Amino acid sequence: MTNQILEIGGMAIAPGQRQHLEIPVAQLPTRTTISLPVIAINGQFPGPRLWLSAAIHGDEINGVEIIRQVLERLKAKHLYGAVIAVPIVNVFGFIEQSRYLPDRRDLNRSFPGSAQGSLGSRLAHLFMTEIVHRSTHGIDLHTAAQPRINLPQIRANLADAETYRCAQAFGAPLMINATTRDGSLRQAASKQGIPTLLYETGEASRFDPDGIEIGVDGILRVMDLLKMYPRPLANTQFTSLEITQTKWVRASRSGLLHLEVKLGNKVEKKQRLGIITDAFGETMAKIRSPEQGVVIGHVQNPLVNQGDAIVNLALISDKPTKEEKNDDS
Repeated sequence: MTNQILEIGGMAIAPGQRQHLEIPVAQLPTRTTISLPVIAINGQFPGPRLWLSAAIHGDEINGVEIIRQVLERLKAKHLYGAVIAVPIVNVFGFIEQSRYLPDRRDLNRSFPGSAQGSLGSRLAHLFMTEIVHRSTHGIDLHTAAQPRINLPQIRANLADAETYRCAQAFGAPLMINATTRDGSLRQAASKQGIPTLLYETGEASRFDPDGIEIGVDGILRVMDLLKMYPRPLANTQFTSLEITQTKWVRASRSGLLHLEVKLGNKVEKKQRLGIITDAFGETMAKIRSPEQGVVIGHVQNPLVNQGDAIVNLALISDKPTKEEKNDDS
């Protein structure tokens, strides 16, 4: 049975074809047209349609490399369904090496958008119309915001059976049952009934080789689960630590932070995570873990202010703890 024609941005992609599209978004003051780059691979056979997106925040580049490596491995003649890849969603921010759009808006707080709204709202609306609405599943790729760094992790609505199944197949070290942020792509797609994973790894403006490898393998495992593309190591089992609560440990004083833990470290309740000193060698505060957990993120800049979020813990204690809203990048 042959697949159907895939239409994106007014162009038709026949079964068994790969097409690079440029969907116009807006013009710069110089009249230079900025376009949304899309690589669409329409498989030879019917199946799910998976979108892959990265750089919704323009300085988060790990996902760009993850998508490049995934596309390098896919052949349309072996593909069931379609892959719709957008390696750079926020082209404006990517050019400027900035998280934000030119008006300083966060694109990932602009969904589902509007055709008559702000630049971010129009770009979000275009993405929903041309990419999300043509897909059955989605994977959105991120890194931590500056100046933080994240352990490779999946954030998703694990209460949804299909989303949970895909999160398990991805095989990241952690999968976090995370609430969605208003205006985020994941929230907008979920409201359309599309199972969506958000993958986080590393830091802004840097490649994280280990996190990139986990991301590439994870996407291919999800595609194998969905019977979209065969994998030579399809029987390999990966177990993710399932997390329902996370908590940021905050600086009790302003000063210079000296962390004593690393990403992935398991910590016990009241274990020392680091100290805060002043510039003259005097210790001003000791930072301790409020619960048993795993370090899934931390600040990179040692200069901190009182109240700053400095260490992000995935809680593994049995004791119920009030959940802080986790960044849905």
